[in-house]
Amino acid sequence: MKLPLSFRPKLVDALQGYTSEKFRADLVAGVTVGIVALPLAMGFAIASGVKPEAGIFTAVIAGFIISAFGGSRVAIGGPTGAFVAILAVIYQQYGASNLAICTIMAGVILLIMGIAKLGTMIKFIPYPVTVGFTSGIAVLIMSTEIKDCFGLKLEQAMPAEFLAKIQVFLTHLDKIHWPTLTVAVISVALIKLWPKKLGRWVPGSIIAMGFGTALVWLLQSNWIHLPFEFALDTIGTRFGGIPQALPGIQFPVFDWHNLQNLIRPATTIALLAAIESLLCCVVADGMIDDRHDSNQELIAQGIANIVCPLFGGIAATGAIARTATNVKNGGRTPVAGIIHAAVLLLIILIAAPLAKFIPLATLGAVLVVVAYNMGEWHMFKRLPKWPRGDAAVFLTAFVLTVLVDLTVAVEIGMVLAAVLFIKRIAETTQITATDPSAELEGGLAASGKNIPEGVLVFRLFGAFFFGAVDKLETALQRAGQEPEVLVLRMREVLAMDATGLNALEDLYEKLRTHGKHLILCGPHTQPLFTMVNAGFFDRIGNDNVCGNIEEAMSRARTLLLEKAAAKKN
Repeated sequence: MKLPLSFRPKLVDALQGYTSEKFRADLVAGVTVGIVALPLAMGFAIASGVKPEAGIFTAVIAGFIISAFGGSRVAIGGPTGAFVAILAVIYQQYGASNLAICTIMAGVILLIMGIAKLGTMIKFIPYPVTVGFTSGIAVLIMSTEIKDCFGLKLEQAMPAEFLAKIQVFLTHLDKIHWPTLTVAVISVALIKLWPKKLGRWVPGSIIAMGFGTALVWLLQSNWIHLPFEFALDTIGTRFGGIPQALPGIQFPVFDWHNLQNLIRPATTIALLAAIESLLCCVVADGMIDDRHDSNQELIAQGIANIVCPLFGGIAATGAIARTATNVKNGGRTPVAGIIHAAVLLLIILIAAPLAKFIPLATLGAVLVVVAYNMGEWHMFKRLPKWPRGDAAVFLTAFVLTVLVDLTVAVEIGMVLAAVLFIKRIAETTQITATDPSAELEGGLAASGKNIPEGVLVFRLFGAFFFGAVDKLETALQRAGQEPEVLVLRMREVLAMDATGLNALEDLYEKLRTHGKHLILCGPHTQPLFTMVNAGFFDRIGNDNVCGNIEEAMSRARTLLLEKAAAKKN
């Protein structure tokens, strides 16, 4: 049975001609990525305010669904740092059940986007907005790890707001637990200094987690005796460990009172998931010389985010770092992503009891390194060389993400970018008057003569839309008086919106009221259809729409002669 083109996962194509050699390569890559994903999945979950197993459940379920139904051959899905800030706020404000509902809503939005073939629309999100909130998210991730990396013992929960976190940290410097900070620093050093050649097979994050876990186990088993207190917070002490199996399906309690409040964050989650997943696919395409199906990828993302919360998971999207690891280790089909999910499931089934020894300082160190690698810090050095408007959009998105809210940052960043775009397009629109003694297009005068007296010709360049219509009014005012015949040369007007059309209609009515005439010369395809569909050609008269400037001058002379004859009579 042939699947319809609107739903054709890359797995279907990848399995055609699949060989044992390809399976061996996918197996190595899948196992490696599964090991890499383990500390990240737990760390992102804890940073989001939920239990560590929620991240592993997400990596297993979403990892399988995104690979099995996605539009990329090698993209790996799961929990990512992009969601940490927004998920933590939703969890603190509305609780776990509403967090699950919000994620499901985001999944539905993604599914609709994919079915409606809106995957290509993501490319219209400006680069300054994307890198601005990405760098802001990196700062927020680092701030969420202050408590665990410094071992702060607080009477109250760490606040969600960035400035509040910094204030708490600065007022509790005397409560830093130095053994915890030491473990965090050593963990960061292990991750950063671990040789890249060895990291291809055993990543530094696993070495750091192994170091921390072994240290805690040796201390608790009395293999090591220290003259000072070295107790570390672990997954066991804070969460009681992780379960040794996947949970059964659990439907969240639906609260109509919070539904309206969840729409904005759900939209933000969907937008972030779409941006991250499609960006991940683009990166993967460049690494394996392939082309992904963006709409199919959004469908898979939607399904994953609908299903994951039903099994205790959180929001998921494409993970660029894990995807790169997959490709570098030989993964070339979605089978590698499915194996990565299976490896994580096996870890739950076999090694879950050991998770209680993992120190939170080590997981915090893993996330600090991830956040550092995630941030676009080099962009701050490039800001002086950027156009001022783009630099302002970047800084606005960054500052609002850190200090206010990710949802607000995305909204205002998009609005500012749109205003900047409109301004720049409007600046490209030009309306110039052609002097009566000037020769016309191609260096040839119209019909061998100059522009007749009483005729004014305006040349329009660019887009004639709401951001530029005032230029036509300004040009007419500069002309000093209304001509008997006004000719608008529209050959180089590539686009027109309703505001531009309305400006032409108002201009026509104003000229007609004073007994003047309007001629349109050479309108382009899109403006032509816009005016025809609006019935403007019927009002102005087809005789007053000319294909070139020679015809327009001929029509203008005819109108002038008719007017002169009417005056004599």
